[in-house]
Order: sequence, then C-alpha cells, then structure tokens
Amino acid sequence: MTVTVAKGFVAAGVVAGLKKNGNKDVSLVVNQGPLKAAATVFTTNRCLANPVLWSKQVIADGEVEAIILNSGGANCYTGSEGFQTTHATAEKVAELLGVSAGDVLVCSTGLIGDQLDRPKLLAGVEAAAAGLSTENGLQAAEAIMTTDSVSKTAQRVSGAGWAIGGMAKGAGMLAPGLATMLVVITTDAVLTSDILDATLRNATRVTFDRLDSDGCMSTNDTVALLGSGASGITPDIAEFQRLLTEVCHDLAQQLLTDAEGSSHDIEIAVTGAASEVDAVMVGRSVARNNLFKAAIYGNDPNWGRILAAVGTTSAEFDPYNIDVTINGVSVSRLGQPDQPRDLVDLTPRKVVIGINLNTGTEAATIYTNDLTHKYVTENSEYSS
Repeated sequence: MTVTVAKGFVAAGVVAGLKKNGNKDVSLVVNQGPLKAAATVFTTNRCLANPVLWSKQVIADGEVEAIILNSGGANCYTGSEGFQTTHATAEKVAELLGVSAGDVLVCSTGLIGDQLDRPKLLAGVEAAAAGLSTENGLQAAEAIMTTDSVSKTAQRVSGAGWAIGGMAKGAGMLAPGLATMLVVITTDAVLTSDILDATLRNATRVTFDRLDSDGCMSTNDTVALLGSGASGITPDIAEFQRLLTEVCHDLAQQLLTDAEGSSHDIEIAVTGAASEVDAVMVGRSVARNNLFKAAIYGNDPNWGRILAAVGTTSAEFDPYNIDVTINGVSVSRLGQPDQPRDLVDLTPRKVVIGINLNTGTEAATIYTNDLTHKYVTENSEYSS
C-alpha cells in the first residue's frame, strides 16, 4: 500500500506518454485530511529545476493538499516555458481536486534540458485524478521510476494506531544534498508542520544525506512528508522520529542497491572521530574514491586505497594511528599491515568498511557502491 498505508491518503500512477518506453510516468498523491501539514527537504544544488522553484514557494506555509510527480523529463533549464508547465500542472491538479494551486507540490525527474509535452502531461494529470484510490500506492511508486529497475516502497505501523508509508525513485547520482531522488512519505499521525519539518530533517540527515554513490548531485531532489492526522492519534515524538528514520533508511538502502550497474553495496563506518563532521568527511572521501570503488568491484581488498583517501581530508587524526577492517577482517592497524588481506571475502554483495580514527568518540556511516562497467555504460547512453 506504500503511501496509502496511512489513513487519509489516495494515490494513482498512470501512463501519459512522456516516456519513450510507454511505462507509467505521472503519479499523484492526495492528502484528504483532516490535517494538511507538510514538510520538505530539497537538493542543495544551486542549479534548481522549475518544480523545485515552485515547490519551495508552496511549502512556505507548511500546508500541502497534493503532490504531483512526473518521470520522463526533469523540466530543468527549460526557461519560462518550463516554469509555465510546472505552474499549469499545479493549476490542473487544483482544478480537478477543488483546492488551491499554491498547495500543490510538483516534482519532475528525467533528462535535463528538454521541454515536457504539456498537453500529454496535463492529460496524465486528469487520468491520475480520475484513478485516485487507496489501492493504487504501488502504481504511484512505479510512475516515478526512471533508470530504476524496481519501484521502492516502505512502511511502518505503530502499535499506537498510526502509520508511516513511503515511496522513492532513484538509481544513480546518489550524493549529498539527498540524491537524484524523489521521495514521498505520508503519515496519519496528528502532528504540526513544524514537528514534521524537524523530524524529517533529522531523518534525512542520517539516511538520504549519507548516500554517496558517485559524488554527483541532482537538480530535482525532493523529499516530502505529508501529514493527514486521520488516525486521530498524537504520537510519542521519539517513536515517530524512530519509525520515520527507519522508513527513510529502508528507502535509502533500496536506492543504494538499485544504483546503476552496481554489484556491491558498501557501508563505510567511521568511528573514533573528533566530531561527526570529521566522520562524515572521511566516509565521503572514501566513498568518492574511484580507485577504491574499482577495487571493490574487482573483489580486491586493497586497503591502501582506503587510507590514501582518508589522508586527503582535513579531519583530525594521527595518520599512523588508524585502524581499518574490511568485512570484519583487521587488515591495517596502527599504520601497519595486520591480518593477511586474502582473508577478506568480497564475493557477497554487502561490504562493510570499518575506519577507526582513534581520536574521539563521534561516528558516522556513509553508504556507496562499487564502480562497474555497467555504471559507465548506463550513464554514457542516458540521453540516447
């Protein structure tokens, strides 16, 4: 049921003809209330797509009636015509639902620089509005896919009687500032937009923002959290934060596993740091090191590449007091070799890199994937 597991939400996913492959490409999620609370987190890229520019205005008052999403085109760097398409999309949703266009979030994903076919898109909006149902959460998730091989959904249900559901798209360009992703999360818990905003930012900081597949950042990234209050239950905030973070982590891991052409999911756990900022910095440096990522693809436990990447950062540490493990095998300790590297088994898909800076008590985990031939192939043919 994904985004419709929470009471008060209906959804739809339809074919509008925006994609060359003929798959679903327009998704609509509607909050039927009674509350219309919402929060969003957007990409930190300065080059923003038209839907992000629009949606930043929409979320200013913390109220959202619906979110409309399309795949088959990013509507980025498409000038005034592109912004007019975004505006017209929100207006069409508003007309069909009897709400204000200023309460409709708009998201787009796909190739940058191409105009969306506005008549097809608006016809898709009409079809989606006509197909809204509590049963169509999966179709909505399918309609936002681009290079994704599978749709991504997650849900958690509290024993207290409220729920959180979510859907996401993304398969590459996973880097800080979220990822090349669109994410819609819904909840029927009774919460204000201020609380939704605070808990969403706490959750994305340690989940989506810790994905770093290839060091690239999108122009369209949006994570939206909508609250209907339809359960009538005000949750324990700590429990809500925990379950929301679990949903975000679940979706983030699905994005990682579906990263374009990858064959390994890599978890880089940095401990013993002087600060969380240092831990994140070190983890990102390793995650973005193409030599390291290529070694993992080749099942080569070349731990020297890990230490070389750590050394490029400004984090606080003694270069000769760092410990490194790969899948539980201590390969380097105190600046020297430890256990033989041939004890490391890199044939499983999951790889865990442990880096102890032996400097402080802070920690952070970054998630990445290996660099494969398929990744190069997919991204060299993306616009063809």
